[in-house]
Amino acid sequence: MTRHSATGGDPVVAQGVVDKREAILRAAGKVFAERGYHATGISDIARELGAGHGTFYRYFKNKEDIARSVVSRALGQVMDALADEAPGSCQSVAQYREQVRRIGHKLFDLVVAEPALCRILFYDAIAIDRAEPDLAGKAMEAAAQYTAAFIHNGQDRGFLRRDLDAHVVGLAVNGMIVTGAVRLLHARDPDAMRDPWIRTVETLMFDGLGSR
Repeated sequence: MTRHSATGGDPVVAQGVVDKREAILRAAGKVFAERGYHATGISDIARELGAGHGTFYRYFKNKEDIARSVVSRALGQVMDALADEAPGSCQSVAQYREQVRRIGHKLFDLVVAEPALCRILFYDAIAIDRAEPDLAGKAMEAAAQYTAAFIHNGQDRGFLRRDLDAHVVGLAVNGMIVTGAVRLLHARDPDAMRDPWIRTVETLMFDGLGSR
């Protein structure tokens, strides 16, 4: 039987490669989240997948290679969750505040629904990949740029102070979000954190801490 490459042949074969890679990524993500990056071996991932080592090495070079792919997949899932939130869409402060609340709830729902994904991003991304030590830094920078686009819209429309650096504000806002998400992973009653945390982030963004 003739074999076709995944890049230039039978589309059924190509789809099969995509499906197998996705299955490996799901299995690896589960094991990384449970055991941690350093404690996970290829044999652990293969056992979770129910396949031999050979299957793994047909699709990934080594553990670092799959770990990078797992982190990229997790970041993609975060962006997919926010895909319908356009940074420049809000034209009033009421719309802007509502958008902030919506994003907060979407991120909250993602952490609750996909704790393994979040453990990988918050705990393992920094430990992964000696060959690409800036992996976590690049992810943080991309997230900051994304949030900064929303901050710029608020500044341009006069909802937020214009004298602050939007990029730095984006990093600060993301820091609040990540801290909340990490706490959420260990909360006995996640729903009890939802409204107070989202409301506090919103208040800090729009009202600050100074007395009026």
